[in-house]
Amino acid sequence: MKHKLADMMCLDIFTSQLAYDDYQYIEAQIGIPNAKAMPMLSWDLFIDDHYDRLQQARKRIELQQVLSFAKKFKWKNDLDLAFSENDYEALIITDKDQNIIWVNDGFTTMTGYSKKFAINKTPRFLQGKDTSIATKKEVKEQLIKAQPFKGVITNYRKDHTAYNCEVKIIPLYSEHTTHFIAFEKQII
Repeated sequence: MKHKLADMMCLDIFTSQLAYDDYQYIEAQIGIPNAKAMPMLSWDLFIDDHYDRLQQARKRIELQQVLSFAKKFKWKNDLDLAFSENDYEALIITDKDQNIIWVNDGFTTMTGYSKKFAINKTPRFLQGKDTSIATKKEVKEQLIKAQPFKGVITNYRKDHTAYNCEVKIIPLYSEHTTHFIAFEKQII
């Protein structure tokens, strides 16, 4: 037999490429149960786990970035708790006047706007004709009072398509509110 098991990275892939006689030989040597069903199942399990680990790593990196801002601005918020309690795709940090100072990669994925484009703008540039005036008023009132806001707002992507965005805005404070962080995700 030309193939050595030690040279193969994955038994599933290895056995799926064997001629019938070679497969029968390997099966008899190691006792492969239902090997025909294993390659796809194994791949599905691998890719699901791999995707979950990539997402967790991305969120750890984003938390570290936000914690570096927290150190710089001396925020007293429990940001570990905020991250653990909020599911999000996009993160936006604004100053107290709502000018964007940082966005994550998820912001670009969700909106189509680059990070560079978003910096120094207010999140209002994402709003449009179907954005509720009442919701915009409620957001403004809560931010003026330095109170958290949670709600759904209609925003617009760079290609002008509307999407419903669940937003949770949390004031970031040292002695007083200095910034806001928004956890955002698209909802259907």
